[in-house]
Amino acid sequence: MGLRINDTVPDFSAETDEGPISFHDWIGDSWAILFSHPKDFTPVCTTEFGAVAQLSDEWKKRGTKVIGVSVDGVEDHKKWKADIEKVGGVAPDFPIIGDAGLEVSKAFDMLPADAYLPDGRTPADSATVRSVFIIGPDKQLKLSMTYPMTVGRNFAEVLRALDGLQMSIGKGVATPANWVPGGDVIIPVAVSDEDAKTKFGEFETVLPYLRTTKAPA
Repeated sequence: MGLRINDTVPDFSAETDEGPISFHDWIGDSWAILFSHPKDFTPVCTTEFGAVAQLSDEWKKRGTKVIGVSVDGVEDHKKWKADIEKVGGVAPDFPIIGDAGLEVSKAFDMLPADAYLPDGRTPADSATVRSVFIIGPDKQLKLSMTYPMTVGRNFAEVLRALDGLQMSIGKGVATPANWVPGGDVIIPVAVSDEDAKTKFGEFETVLPYLRTTKAPA
């Protein structure tokens, strides 16, 4: 069974291109994003890792660490980062986990338990390793996304989802469809009108079960 929302994510020790890590210790008190891909030196993934590198300041503003994982080795990762910088226009400042033994990929249920990497493999042999996991400081899974090989991930959406999680968990609200920072938020149904007024001030009742208010600072 795969990881579910609010499950504690697996802890593991692994080598990265920046040295060894113990995952829970590496997360520390931060938010974290683990994102994976099927193979180094592939076109879509190179553009994706470049997009993540371009958002370096945005991750830091949100107290969030990012880390990649690939089923290639760390020496390949080190070489690949030059291509990522060329495509993205900025040097990636996050580590990439080497997972040639598939331990991390299987622990996060990104590959079947009996998966292996044949000689001369192609990205198709590890195609399901194409996921994003947003993890809270409590080491619990808050959100996951999985994409096919041919569709590049939208990391602006990952950033927006992170903002929504930090808003909803930190402020006790929910966010509506297409919410972006600065937009109105939803007051949970479990909060009475009286308590909502005390906690949030003015709010609009759109439907008996849908009340909106300005996002808490």
